[in-house]
Amino acid sequence: MRPAFSSRWALILATLGMAIGTGNLWRFPRILAANGGGTFLIPWALFLFTWSIPLLMVEFSLGRATQKGPLGAFARLFGERAGWRGGFVAVCTLGIMFYYSVVSGWTLRYLWLAVTGGMTTLTPETAVASFESFTSSGAPLGFHLAAIGLSCAVVMRGVTGGIERACKVLVPTLFAVLLIAAVRGLTLEGADAGLDFLTTVDWALLGEPEIWLEALSQSAWSTGAGWGLMICYAVYAGSNLRAGRECVTTGVGNNLASLLAALAIIPATFALAAVAAPGADPATLVQESGPANTGLTFIWMPVLFQQMPWGGGVLSVLFFLALAFAALSSMIAMVELGVRSLVDLGLPRRGAAGLVFAVGFLLGVPSAIDLPFVAGHTGLGFFANQDWVWGVGLIVSGGLAAFSVIGYGVDKFWVETIGGPEAHRQGAGGIFRIAVGVLVPVQFVGLMAWWFKESYGWTGLSGWEGVKAWLNPMEAFSVGTCLVQWALVLVLLKAFNRRLASRSAR
Repeated sequence: MRPAFSSRWALILATLGMAIGTGNLWRFPRILAANGGGTFLIPWALFLFTWSIPLLMVEFSLGRATQKGPLGAFARLFGERAGWRGGFVAVCTLGIMFYYSVVSGWTLRYLWLAVTGGMTTLTPETAVASFESFTSSGAPLGFHLAAIGLSCAVVMRGVTGGIERACKVLVPTLFAVLLIAAVRGLTLEGADAGLDFLTTVDWALLGEPEIWLEALSQSAWSTGAGWGLMICYAVYAGSNLRAGRECVTTGVGNNLASLLAALAIIPATFALAAVAAPGADPATLVQESGPANTGLTFIWMPVLFQQMPWGGGVLSVLFFLALAFAALSSMIAMVELGVRSLVDLGLPRRGAAGLVFAVGFLLGVPSAIDLPFVAGHTGLGFFANQDWVWGVGLIVSGGLAAFSVIGYGVDKFWVETIGGPEAHRQGAGGIFRIAVGVLVPVQFVGLMAWWFKESYGWTGLSGWEGVKAWLNPMEAFSVGTCLVQWALVLVLLKAFNRRLASRSAR
């Protein structure tokens, strides 16, 4: 008997844990603040239904129909020649896992500081020094080891005894903490200005294409659409579950977590900025960040919470508890993707989990020690580069999933993987057909075209010098570094596609 989640809600909690990560708690409030506050919410909500949920449905249906991870699922349904596409999806997500584990370790360290009172004397200056001192030591390696070790230990215990049991604790606690933090943030004196910023819509701003593209990228990255994670969890879905209902619940729940985080952070920033950072503009403060949102999360937020009239210490603990839980629940899903992929190739689960642990730790070491974006550090910028390359790669992954369905036939895909199994519980799927067959491809092309154009402008150069910097594979944030690394992965996947696809699809 194959392993399976014990109930529909067990699956929902797991998929919510998969989707909700550190990006919900800090990246979303920052992107929201940088793109017009309440104005940003309109395209962000729209793209949930035109990009994220349709792609989650594609992944859910793939996993349920094939009982395989990304590479095996693509090979089994779309043909062995398509296996490399699922392989690229898996590599993108694992590439993120290697440095995401480092950030997850940071959340554990700051949770420990909050619990032990290590943040009570922090000022803006000492918070920066504390972060620099921590990242300059060997401590990040230990916390990186702890984060990936905890995640692999959970996955090694299996679906019900590991993933399901952990998510039943992590996800409800995460929502409870976010709700408490939001209520506390909204009740601070002066929080009204932050709430106004969050809810005010500038209709003229909706005419700017940048806000729409930022909203699309945030929705794509935040929900887990295109990551292949839903494919892996759907392998353990019961036959009574419905792709549309479960994916809508996951997507809406993910966005709810983002809104709670924004309600906790933005009003509190407006209320306390005058004390914590005299003379600073709250809207500017909430937009500041470094790679993986390191700036505000690990420097500004600890200082902010100490300025609360009452409960600052408690809220600091709650915030970093939520951050750590969000990080770990997403880490568990990424580890499961790696383990599921190896199980498809013939390894036993325990051996696969051990291999993911060893490789994940070793490949995460460069990101743990090479942090030139932190003051006082020098290096190649490996962490920031990988954040850039594989973060953008996720959009390519989503495009590959949609174009694979189109090549297979959207109508045929619907009938065989959704409409057929759920014939008495779903309609004709017209919205799904339009979303996957038309809207997702159009959005993919638009987002990639915007990325190519904007990344040239980010070089700060013009003419041939700008083109050279734009295509230079040794630049941390160039198009060239993405294209070279993606090409290397694709060449290897294509070279070994027949062997990998045939074994994974068995």
